[in-house]
Amino acid sequence: MTRAVETTDIISKHLPGKCRVSTDLLREGAPIEPDPPVSHWKPEAVQYYEDGARIEAAFRNYIHRADAKQEEDSYEIFICHANVIRYIVCRALQFPPEGWLRLSLNNGSITHLVIRPDGRVALRTLGDTGFMPPNKITRS
Repeated sequence: MTRAVETTDIISKHLPGKCRVSTDLLREGAPIEPDPPVSHWKPEAVQYYEDGARIEAAFRNYIHRADAKQEEDSYEIFICHANVIRYIVCRALQFPPEGWLRLSLNNGSITHLVIRPDGRVALRTLGDTGFMPPNKITRS
């Protein structure tokens, strides 16, 4: 999680006074076996069970409606890796989570999910890198 920690350090300088929490739940991993299968990435089957349970726990822990008593909008920033983001986006949109590897994200990109009080979810941005100079855009 070295890159995620470095990115968090940079972003935190611009958000003074905001709470910063680290969790292994958002660590990179293999969330679920992709469908359709891919030939370029094949982790051991046990990795899907270990990582998948952890990443699903992250989704269940962090992606939810605000409390009904909340009166103002709230925002949370998650700094993590592409596999986790792609899986969470699929789950939040109620798409088949096995399709997570069909989404492509650049390193350092921004994804913006909105969860409305009634539970409806909207994906405002997926993998935006428009703020980066083209020569800095990379993909793993």
